[in-house]
Amino acid sequence: MKNFRILALFAFVAALSFTACKDGKSDAQDAARESLATTQTTTPTTTPPAATPAQPAAPVGPLTSITFEETEYDFGTVQEGEKVIHEYKFKNTGKEPLVISNAKGSCGCTVPEWPREPIPVGGESSIRVQFDSKGKGKVGGGQQTKKVTITANTDPANTFLNIKGIVNKPAES
Repeated sequence: MKNFRILALFAFVAALSFTACKDGKSDAQDAARESLATTQTTTPTTTPPAATPAQPAAPVGPLTSITFEETEYDFGTVQEGEKVIHEYKFKNTGKEPLVISNAKGSCGCTVPEWPREPIPVGGESSIRVQFDSKGKGKVGGGQQTKKVTITANTDPANTFLNIKGIVNKPAES
């Protein structure tokens, strides 16, 4: 009988602990949670718009034109692991300063560097593109074509550059 009383007392204390502590939350936290729950149920909710991938916006303002000497470069055949660097020269052929807001490669192996300052009317500059062939080769050669998207205050806002070639991987001995 004594063991039953001790067990009942233990069960009572345990039940009291669970209801009193509520996982270590204070009464103020409980009140805030209840208030928030009440507010959320009485306030109409709207569904947020679906997340879209971050796209760099074209600079706002007057549009201009860009003309590249070439938009495609063939680097020929390289051995896997080599890095290819090419500069795409261009000219602002419009009537407003040219602002390039972004340049992005189609994958992490293709990294462009572009001028951050506006290019004046008639001004010339270049975009340097580096292609890293590490992990891209095939025995006997594998064709690689990568795209760089240039976003600027032009119409259309995006201009595309291509870099391509064959990446050879040595046969395993």
